[in-house]
Amino acid sequence: MTTPESSSSSNFIRDLVAADRAAGKHGGRVVTRFPPEPNGYLHIGHAKSMALNFGLANEMSGGVCHLRFDDTNPTTEDPEYVHAIQDDVRWLGFDWHDKMFYASDYFEELYAFAIVLIRKGKAYVDSLTPDQIRDYRGTLTEPGRDSPYRTRSVDENLGLFTRMRAGEFSDGTQVLRAKIDMGSPNINLRDPILYRIRHAIHYRTGSSWCIYPAYDFAHPLSDAIEGITHSICTLEFEDHRPLYDWVVAEADAPHQPQQIEFARLNLTSTVMSKRKLLELVEKKLVAGWDDPRLPTLKGLRRRGVTPEAIRAFCEHIGVAKRDAIVEMQLLEHFIREDLNKRSLRVMAVLRPLKVVLDNYPDGVVEDLEAVNNPEDASAGTRKVPFSKVLYIEQEDFKENPPKQFYRLAPGREVRLRYGYIIKCVGVTKDPQTGTITELHCTYDPETRSGSAQEQRKVKATIHWVSAVHAVQATIQLYQPLLLTDQAKPAADQDWTQSLNPQSLERLTGCWVEPSLRTAEPGSRFQFERQGYFCVDSDSSPDTLLFNRTVPLKDAWAKVAKAQHTST
Repeated sequence: MTTPESSSSSNFIRDLVAADRAAGKHGGRVVTRFPPEPNGYLHIGHAKSMALNFGLANEMSGGVCHLRFDDTNPTTEDPEYVHAIQDDVRWLGFDWHDKMFYASDYFEELYAFAIVLIRKGKAYVDSLTPDQIRDYRGTLTEPGRDSPYRTRSVDENLGLFTRMRAGEFSDGTQVLRAKIDMGSPNINLRDPILYRIRHAIHYRTGSSWCIYPAYDFAHPLSDAIEGITHSICTLEFEDHRPLYDWVVAEADAPHQPQQIEFARLNLTSTVMSKRKLLELVEKKLVAGWDDPRLPTLKGLRRRGVTPEAIRAFCEHIGVAKRDAIVEMQLLEHFIREDLNKRSLRVMAVLRPLKVVLDNYPDGVVEDLEAVNNPEDASAGTRKVPFSKVLYIEQEDFKENPPKQFYRLAPGREVRLRYGYIIKCVGVTKDPQTGTITELHCTYDPETRSGSAQEQRKVKATIHWVSAVHAVQATIQLYQPLLLTDQAKPAADQDWTQSLNPQSLERLTGCWVEPSLRTAEPGSRFQFERQGYFCVDSDSSPDTLLFNRTVPLKDAWAKVAKAQHTST
């Protein structure tokens, strides 16, 4: 597990790129790329890749990072994803300037590279069925077998490939394969498929093409066309690197990019697979790609997470050569660290219990002064109305308090935040259920915050809102998406069975202080003693809706402190 003590912001890729530049490799240029496939929304794992690629370019004087859409599969890609990806990249604080590209822009050049391979005897058209190709490919322990079509002549392959492009064959009947080594221990080199027939409309090229390049063919050549110097990808592509280098070399590409692999981000208690995220959305197991329970950048943004918190988290976990699992609590720690500095403090009661101050004057309203943010003196103060009838949290009262419960109880005193010391003198219950419906208390008028009597000690301070002034709100509380504390559920089970049925708790009838009545969607606050909350995009002045970003309790900070103390 990654911990604050064991991890660092060290970056072996940064060191490698700097060494290449110092040695004059690639003519001293540094050109990276962030190459998403526009077949889904980005998640926090992509943020790590963004931070690495754009960050390297920004650190190196004259460095450039391209945004390229690897859009070679017409059946899964959509302009919706293209626009969403651009929005997410900008939101995280990165800029591609005028360096935005599409692999589909290179279809003609990629086709020409395929012709080069055929003419060199390095590629052939295979007429085996998809099932036969899989069978001939062999296994991890058994070598593959040559296709009977592997010995076709250059002219025959050129003719067939031309006819493939012309649309003379149906899907799945012909493919173009590289001619490498069917006996290679690296299964990726066993004559991989370079082109498939797909009679499908591409969102950018329309019906101009009915053959489409495979990712392992289009990706390295797109890098070469753009003059990428360092092609940075995740560890699952390490076994693909020999194929990457083979394609670029054998196709006589204009540049030779260097592929470098790093460990992808794996987080506990959530889903980091684009395929599984799509499944959740399509099966309506979540509310959409921006559901705040998801690790998508859209979901994190709607939940109230800031781009600064995500970038700080990515910098902290660093770049490793081996896969590891990062605790979700570590991400939450960085979210709290960021929100603590920027969030205004307010009071909100999520599960209200009515309190009547029997000795407080009827019809009187006082404006109490409250601090907006103790971490930022420039945030100033605000006025909070105080009156005879209040709401407090149900959990802040116990009729029969256990030991070490210091909040309100019969005959016991507490301080109201920014207000007075009150004492419980009576309890009203529902005669049918016995449920407590109302507390009767008295207040000490000499103990107002800021007065000389404020120094009188009580063991607890609780938050509250004035009943007549408070604004009703709906508040959504989020728990981990998965029940199991694992980044990867067991392969032999339906992974959706690991979904946490209590991942969303929707509270209605909550009350918030009146200053929040006009809070804009996206605004972030700390509800005192509760956590950090964000105004949801569906919120309005008539129907306030808040999402809890993270609770106040920082489990990771306690773990880190304990580890530090033990050493």
